[in-house]
Amino acid sequence: MLFQPFKKSPNPSDSLANQYRHHVGTRMLFLTLLAVSIVVALLYDLSTGPSSLSYVDLIKGVLSPNSLPMSQQVIIWDIRLPYALMAILVGASLGLAGAEMQTALNNPLASPFTLGVGSAATFGASLAIVFDFSDYGINQTYLLPIFAFSLACLTSLIILGVANSLGGSIQSVLLFGIALMFGLNAMVGVIQFIAEEGELQQIVFWTMGSLARADLEKAAIVSLVLLFCFVISLRHSWSMTILRSGEEQAQSMGINVKRLRLTTLIRVSLVTAVALAFVGEIGFIGLVAPHIARMIIGESHRFFIIASTLCGALLLSLASIVSKGFIPGLVLPIGMVTALVGIPFFIALIYQHQKRNPI
Repeated sequence: MLFQPFKKSPNPSDSLANQYRHHVGTRMLFLTLLAVSIVVALLYDLSTGPSSLSYVDLIKGVLSPNSLPMSQQVIIWDIRLPYALMAILVGASLGLAGAEMQTALNNPLASPFTLGVGSAATFGASLAIVFDFSDYGINQTYLLPIFAFSLACLTSLIILGVANSLGGSIQSVLLFGIALMFGLNAMVGVIQFIAEEGELQQIVFWTMGSLARADLEKAAIVSLVLLFCFVISLRHSWSMTILRSGEEQAQSMGINVKRLRLTTLIRVSLVTAVALAFVGEIGFIGLVAPHIARMIIGESHRFFIIASTLCGALLLSLASIVSKGFIPGLVLPIGMVTALVGIPFFIALIYQHQKRNPI
């Protein structure tokens, strides 16, 4: 042949675009699977309990309550639905808080629990319980999150100051957070010692972490705060992704790193304090969820934030199921379940980090 047919050379930009679309599609698939898993876990959580209810009855009870007997309506709407929803909402809040805290402090071992923010929220709630403000017409439902947030925010600012003064050393910040956690727990112990019987019961409930007192009003408050913080987190996802590359890189691209860290930790304090104000101290979800999300999604925060939030929701929903089935006829405080699973994971993370960064 004298003439060869013209063949268009491949365009590198088309190849990159296809890779990007495939990358985004894979991440969206993982997020969809996480969301579906949460729905399945929610239905299973609703079905577990002393009174057996079929999935058909559950769906009927949620969509058309009057189609069921009053006893089943009470079981679904007053007991199981608030319990199961609160597990998802609190787990999502802690997953979001953990992801933001790890990025803001550039510390893979950071979480509201390991750095004492959860203990600060517990201390604040204990103060609100012991010093009764009902005579001033203040509802304790709103007073608990206010006190918890104030102490959690103060603790976050202290941690940020220490992180800056120590040059962001992971080990030093972690040890300071653990020391702070023990100090706050000691102060909670003092409050328990001087508290009256009814107040002591509430504080003990707080320290164990339990969903038993959940109701739809409290779930609505947690959901509104979670939605507010989640939307703001997504708006800052680009800045957080750049910050993950390094502080100097972020500053060179015009990001005010100090302001970004400050606003992030205030947001973490808010979502953590409100979530824990109604269920007590629940550890390790904020530590485990971001690591699982990072393994699945990667570091891009517009996906990582969503994935960590969904992972937190799924983990605490599964913990809720385990807490009701671990010992037949007895519902364990959910904080105990997360601790039993989270402590080995935390030790493994420390060991892995030490292997990568030996002293």
